[in-house]
Amino acid sequence: MTKANKYMYKGYLPTIGIECHVQLKTKTKLFAAVDNDARDAAPNTLVSHICFGLPGSLPVLNSEALVLASRAGFALNSRPQNNSHFDRKHYFYPDLPKGYQITQFEAPIILGGKVSISVDGETKDIGITRAHLEEDAGKSSHEAGKDYSVVDLNRAGTPLLEIVSEPDLHSAAEAKAYASELHLLMLFADVSDANLYYGNMRFDVNVSVSKNDKLGTRSETKNLNSFRSVEKAVEYEIKRQVELLEKGEKVVQETRGFDDAKQRTFSQRTKEDANDYRYFPEPDLPPVTLSDEYINSIEASMPKMPGVWRTSLNKARLDHAQIELLLESEVESPTVSYLSVINHFIDSPDKLKKISNWIINIEIPLRKNKHDIKVLDDSKRASQYTEVYKLVEAGSLSSNGAQDLITAILTSENEIIDIPKYASEKGLSQNSNQDELSEIISEIIANNMKAVEDFKAGEVKAIGFLVGQVMKASNGKANPGIAQKIIRDQISSL
Repeated sequence: MTKANKYMYKGYLPTIGIECHVQLKTKTKLFAAVDNDARDAAPNTLVSHICFGLPGSLPVLNSEALVLASRAGFALNSRPQNNSHFDRKHYFYPDLPKGYQITQFEAPIILGGKVSISVDGETKDIGITRAHLEEDAGKSSHEAGKDYSVVDLNRAGTPLLEIVSEPDLHSAAEAKAYASELHLLMLFADVSDANLYYGNMRFDVNVSVSKNDKLGTRSETKNLNSFRSVEKAVEYEIKRQVELLEKGEKVVQETRGFDDAKQRTFSQRTKEDANDYRYFPEPDLPPVTLSDEYINSIEASMPKMPGVWRTSLNKARLDHAQIELLLESEVESPTVSYLSVINHFIDSPDKLKKISNWIINIEIPLRKNKHDIKVLDDSKRASQYTEVYKLVEAGSLSSNGAQDLITAILTSENEIIDIPKYASEKGLSQNSNQDELSEIISEIIANNMKAVEDFKAGEVKAIGFLVGQVMKASNGKANPGIAQKIIRDQISSL
């Protein structure tokens, strides 16, 4: 299927590019020694002369922001540039007291890269144009019914990394998948708290439609802070622009907002072009020079990223939904790692699949439901899962017994040292002793000859009845697989 056929909407091809502002998790602001966490602070309390842009105030670059931006570069399948520098972007707004924003325009810290997304089972690479460091502005609030606005400069100077995609997206589903994957990458790279509610990641979505290879006039919907809002804003803009063009009207290049309650965009202001900002190099900051040794040390510190995990977990035959749940749960949990446990079994696909299923179906739900669960180190938890796996493989523990045992291991007040002994004492073990089961089964068969004759006559359900009688006679401890085999053997010898 061609791109035109796959993505066309009423004869128009949508094209989407996304700019994402990621708040870096530094302790202090980008150019001032002021707390970077403004979530619970009273207005205008996390400020300094630099944030206010007072005459004579000089910015000093936060070196930790360079570390985090470099890590983000590797997460984006790129590398930080050896040389970059800052520029001044001029515009006038109440929440920008300097009258300009310090950003990177001509020489950003990251050039190129890609983000892989999956939509409807198809994988696609979305190109990254650039990622650059910049300071955030303050916040203007307009209270309904008032004839004035208030300005809070707590966020002024917050370190941001703006990630700019290529216009490689062509549907609302792809835009949502890209935003979600970018969020996951920033969390795995540990460069941002990436809390969407607090605006740690904000998405600006550019949408245009066209009937030919030439891009149409675009709109930019700003400050989207959820994956759903990205999806719905794109859907609305595609429909709105096509309707305008079909009526013979023009699409205006403009900045738009998104009304989450009405699920629609609205006009805010005419969009400026780059030359309106009068960029020039920032004279108060020296160029940024990163040595190869510095860049290589950052690369060496990078964790295994989602794409690598997906490849490993695919080999264990986990399905897409299971893999994504593991990745999402990993970054949602501040105190425990699931993937570090799974990594102990990465070279044993069968064991990895079984233990991954236990983590997905037992441990993750327990922790999400806020049970009082001990936090043990990864090696210890891996060892415990190995003990349970051995019992299951030996046939001395059923699937239900494994679930009960794992739940007990995770929730008991005291650490369970001898897991096989505990399983036996608590009646969780199942009987796989063929001699003992043969005696029980002989008596069951003798007392249930009608079921035996039914089975011989082709009534397959009869074997289930006999297995049930064995389970009842053994107080539920018989291994049902072994019991069924012995039943079949004994009946065939009659």
